[in-house]
Amino acid sequence: MNFRQSFEIDHLGPCRHDNPIATEGNAHFIDEDERLLCDPYLSGLEEAVESGTRPVGFELAGPRRRIHFDPTRVRAAIVTCGGLSPGLNSVIRGIVMQLWYHYGCREILGIRYGYNGLGPDAPPAVTLTPERVSNIHLEGGTILGSSRGTPPTATLVDALAGRDIDVLFTVGGDGTMRGAAAIQQEVRNRGLDIGVVGIPKTIDNDIPYVRRAFGFETAVAIAMQSVRAAEVEAKGAPRGVGLVKLMGRHAGFIAATAALAAGNANLVLIPEVPFELDDLLGWLEARLARKDHAVIVAAEGAGQNCFDPETLGRDASGNQALGDIGTLLRDRIKTHFTELGQPAVLKYIDPSYLVRSTPANPTDQIFCDRLARAAVHAAMAGKTGMLIGYWHGRMTHVPMQALEGQTRRVNPQGELWYAVRENTGQPERLGAPA
Repeated sequence: MNFRQSFEIDHLGPCRHDNPIATEGNAHFIDEDERLLCDPYLSGLEEAVESGTRPVGFELAGPRRRIHFDPTRVRAAIVTCGGLSPGLNSVIRGIVMQLWYHYGCREILGIRYGYNGLGPDAPPAVTLTPERVSNIHLEGGTILGSSRGTPPTATLVDALAGRDIDVLFTVGGDGTMRGAAAIQQEVRNRGLDIGVVGIPKTIDNDIPYVRRAFGFETAVAIAMQSVRAAEVEAKGAPRGVGLVKLMGRHAGFIAATAALAAGNANLVLIPEVPFELDDLLGWLEARLARKDHAVIVAAEGAGQNCFDPETLGRDASGNQALGDIGTLLRDRIKTHFTELGQPAVLKYIDPSYLVRSTPANPTDQIFCDRLARAAVHAAMAGKTGMLIGYWHGRMTHVPMQALEGQTRRVNPQGELWYAVRENTGQPERLGAPA
């Protein structure tokens, strides 16, 4: 990741209002000039000192003593976009509770079905109150609905201005944040006083400058159960193979972490580490000859070299559609061993929708609430074009433009992947002895 760029946050304008939470007596206001170092290594700090430059840092999230908006006049809106993830309802609830009880905001709208809820012929927005959201954190999914894709940016800003919305909270992944950045730029071009604040949602945990996205720990916990179930099934049959496909379009964090947590995977396949199908089948032959069972965990984006991208097309968000590595492996493994005259008993598990739709576990519930409160504090202070990050255990402010051209992936030479290889015993390259 690039730690040499600017991480300064845009502001809508002067902060002329006292923060109402000052009357609560236990408010801990954040110094606007304080920064959290981006580069965690001493060598980075020494390099900055030697060059006479100030180390790059993130703004710390949290309440400011002076705020931009008069909160009693604010109309806020929340939109959830992209695929489902554990904790979406928890974030919605956290935003509403913070706005209502600590800032005195009484007009909070829930936009239905992603950015499409701001487009032509969109369904009416939902009025959100503490009573409406009181128990939604106990449910999976999002009460607002979600979708992929977006109407033109100008149309979205027309809708925000037409509904007199002062602050838009966007909850979603990298595509959602790109859309939010475009909205913020259009708002700026028009000279409108509308804040845009993002809360990163990605079950793949792959947003740059965000060490942990909400829902990830819940997803790993559910996915781990599937990996353990795959071993039970594999050991329950002669030449048994348990195959689990998990989320991870471009990053293998869930597959790698769930495999480590389960402790019984024999092979983990992730997008960052290419493999050849023939090598995999050769490895599996040797494994079954030696151990009579195998557990394989594959991220959904693994092995895309096995498909022709031109035949797959693109999804509603314009992303390259993926080939189904799970069903490909399932069918090829069955066919391969049948042709060898040594049939394998393959049990295929795809828990994706179960993982996505489950409510957040306790640690994610707490994390969602922290993110929501941080987002509200930022919005009331007039911060815009930014998302809430998580760095060195602290909530931070990250400019949306900093995500452009950046990726967060599993490092094949890093600690996580090294731990996976040690845990599974899998070869560095498929085709080596099992």
